[in-house]
This record gives sequence, C-alpha cells and structure tokens, in this order.
Amino acid sequence: MLEPRSESTEAGAAPAPAATASIGWQPMRSSSVGLVEQLVEHFGGLIRNHGLRVGMRLPSVRALAQSAGVSRDTVVQAYDRLAAQGLLQSRRGSGFYVAAQRRVMEPAAAAAASPQSVEFDTAYLLRGIFRDDSAGTGGAGCLPASWMDQGLITGAMRAISRQGGRAEQGLLSYGHPQGHLPLRQQIASNLQAQEVPAHPEANLMTVGGVTQGLDLIVRCFLKPGDTVLVEDPAWFLIFGRLKYMGVNVIGVPRLPGGPDVVALQSLAQAHKPRLFILNTAVHNPTGLSLSAGVAHEVLRIAERHDFLLVEDDTYADFLGAMPLRLAAMDRLQRVILVGGYSKTLSGGLRVGYLAAKPEYVHRLTDMKLLAGLTSSLPAEQIVHHILADGSFRKHVDRLRERVDRARIRCLRKLEALGCHAEYEPVAGTFAWVDCGVDTEVLARQAAASELLLAPGVLFSPRQATSSMLRVPVAMADQAAPWKLLEQILAQLRR
Repeated sequence: MLEPRSESTEAGAAPAPAATASIGWQPMRSSSVGLVEQLVEHFGGLIRNHGLRVGMRLPSVRALAQSAGVSRDTVVQAYDRLAAQGLLQSRRGSGFYVAAQRRVMEPAAAAAASPQSVEFDTAYLLRGIFRDDSAGTGGAGCLPASWMDQGLITGAMRAISRQGGRAEQGLLSYGHPQGHLPLRQQIASNLQAQEVPAHPEANLMTVGGVTQGLDLIVRCFLKPGDTVLVEDPAWFLIFGRLKYMGVNVIGVPRLPGGPDVVALQSLAQAHKPRLFILNTAVHNPTGLSLSAGVAHEVLRIAERHDFLLVEDDTYADFLGAMPLRLAAMDRLQRVILVGGYSKTLSGGLRVGYLAAKPEYVHRLTDMKLLAGLTSSLPAEQIVHHILADGSFRKHVDRLRERVDRARIRCLRKLEALGCHAEYEPVAGTFAWVDCGVDTEVLARQAAASELLLAPGVLFSPRQATSSMLRVPVAMADQAAPWKLLEQILAQLRR
C-alpha cells in the first residue's frame, strides 16, 4: 500500500513516489542487534544499493511503526540516524525522503617517501606523537593511556552531573575569560603550599594546556626581530613556535644544575633578550632539576639585563618533592609560571594555567580572548573536582612510582646497548642518552619500522647534528622496540 501524498507538499513540485510501508522489513526481536540498529541497517542498505530511488518518500513514522509492530520512537530514532548519515532528508511537514548520494573522490595517493627523504623536523615528530599507540610505548612524548586513571575522569563527570544547577550550565556556557574560579582557587591553594604567592583573582588564569600558555606569552610579549633565550637542549615544540613568530632564538647550554650562567650572562649582555624560556623542575629532555645557586644567579642576571623568565613547569609533578621554583623566589615579579595536567591526568582535557603578576595576567587574558575566547569550562570543572577531592595527589604518587621504576629499567637496557646518560635523571618520563651515532639517521631508520624516537637534533635550537637520543621510559617493557633499536645501532656502528 502506498503512502498518500501529504497536503503540505511544496506548491508546484511534482509529488515524490512513496515507499511501501515496511519495504520488506520485519523486526528480529531475538537478535542481539537493537531494533533501531536493525532498521538503520535495512534502509541504509536499500538506499546504498539503489533499492530506494533518490527523492522517494519513506513511510511515515506512524505507518511504519504500525506495519512493523514497533514503537514510533524506534522509527524516529532510525530516521534521525539515517538523516545524520546523509542518506535521508527531512522536510518539515512532509516526511523523510531519500537524499542524493554525492560521491567524494579519494585524494590521489601520495608516493611513499623513503625514510631518508622525509623532513625529520618538529612537525614530523608532533604528527607521530598523536598516531595510534597500540603498542603502548606512549609514542615519543606521552605516557600510554593504560598508565592513566580513567576512573578519575569518569567519576568526576558523574559527580558533576549529579550536582545539577550551575554545574550543568557549564556544558552550555563559554565560562569566564580568566578561567573557572573554583579551579583557580584550588590551583592557588596548591601553589601557595609550595611557596608561590599566587592569588586566584590577581595572579592566575587558565589556558588550554601548557602549549597554549606558552603560545599566549609569545604572542603577548614578543614581536618579530626580538631575541629569545632558550635552553640547549630544550623542548623542541617551542623552537617551531618561535620560528613562525620571526624571533631570534639563541640557545643557552644546559648543565646538570640548570642553565650555564656564565654563558647566560654573556648572551644576555650581547643580545638584549626579551625573555628566557626554561624548565626548572624536571627538565625536558634530561630529567634534571635546577640547583639553588644557579636559580639565584639566573634571577640576578634577568634583573640586571631586564628580561622576563618563563618557567615551564610541565613535569614538576614527577619530582616527588617540593620543586625549587623561580616563581617562588621571585614572588611572581619577573617570572611567569606555566603549568598543567596533560602529562599526569589527561592530555585530552587540555587544562593548564599561568601564574604571573596582575598586569601580565590582564594582558594575557585579553590575548586569550583574541586568540580563542575562553577555555573549556566542562574540562576545568572536571579537573577542579579531581584536585579538590584529593584523588589527584594519590594518582600522581602511584603514577610517579611507576614512571620511576620504568625509567630505571629503561636506563639499564640502554646501557646494555652501549647508550649512556652523562648524568642520571632525577625524575621524568624520558631517558636522555648518548648513543655514539648520528641519532637523526637512527630515528629515520626506526621510523621506517613504525618506531618513533626523538633524535637530539630536534632539541637543539641550532639543529646541530647530535648523538643524543630521547627515549620514552614507557618503552621499558616492550620487547619489539628494543630488538629493533639493537639492530639499528649495530648496523650504524659497523
């Protein structure tokens, strides 16, 4: 039986043919597949295989529900899903019609590049970090998801949803430009306990992770042609960001206790830098931390030559003790502290913070609004709940112990392969070792076998050839990467 034509068919348009009520579909109630999924699969197959023509009107919700003996809600859900897939088109007051299927041509397959022809740069490594990590090595920069506590996040989400009221409004709101106030209050409390004088209103703002925080600082305080000091070695991503900004990047050699202060004094006098970006607690990639004597000298040189200090606090939670921070010693006068929770809680939440003096917080908040409005309020609510109920501290303690054990195993395995750390790292998720070969060549060969390693050349602002290699400690218990690394090292050393 054909569906009668709707009175609301658009004037002047030819009436579309209608489909028979059930088109041969009968529900299989004993199946493990739900009725909605059965109906979606049935109609989807007919449309894709041209059993239903473009422009044909499907049975009304009422007619199909009656003929098949299912609820109207089942039919509504199925039609909505088919419309979301682009197979149906809903016309208000008229019904659902088969939509035209427009084929999108596949892009031409790119010629496979050999490992030697790939530009092994910061962008290449960043793309690799976010690929599928089914082996559980954590890629070249992140801990494996299996090492994190998903229950902390799902539990916080459930708790927030039970609160109702303002908590639920967070799902629909932009949030405050400076960040979720309860989260800022919690971060301020944590920092104050570590001697950083951060007031939640005057000295703190939230950002979408440490990366966005550094980006806002670069945008706010630098202009093309300015000079920026960075550590050598240091986190490679900041080199790429500064390069696009058009600033002059100069490396300060990193020693076991922190930056080489003799070199810092000389470079500051010669180049008049605008700011100096550095790790103090758990330096990336060496895993070393700042000594008190070096910290005092860095602050003295910065004051003498009038440049800002940007303290990247990304890995401080892995230290296991109260870190020595420039922000605490300087009382947030010349230092901007950048921290976050991506490495210890969840990279997907993208929640971080900046601590600075009020004038800088105001300028950085304006820049945040110009660059991307506010940060994610639901994500900040989740992080606040985890920090406030005390579960974060316990999780970090467990995670740090696991990382410490893995780092020791990783270092011993590297030593067995003839790779040595000049200075044993005190903490952190990486081993920084001298392999005795050009590690860019090593990393290229490893990448050809789907093993992502970070060669020393990327950690130098000069992009100098290096025998250093950064190895993720999560690789410690994976057999295949070690076998491959042993083979490549043997080949290169011959």
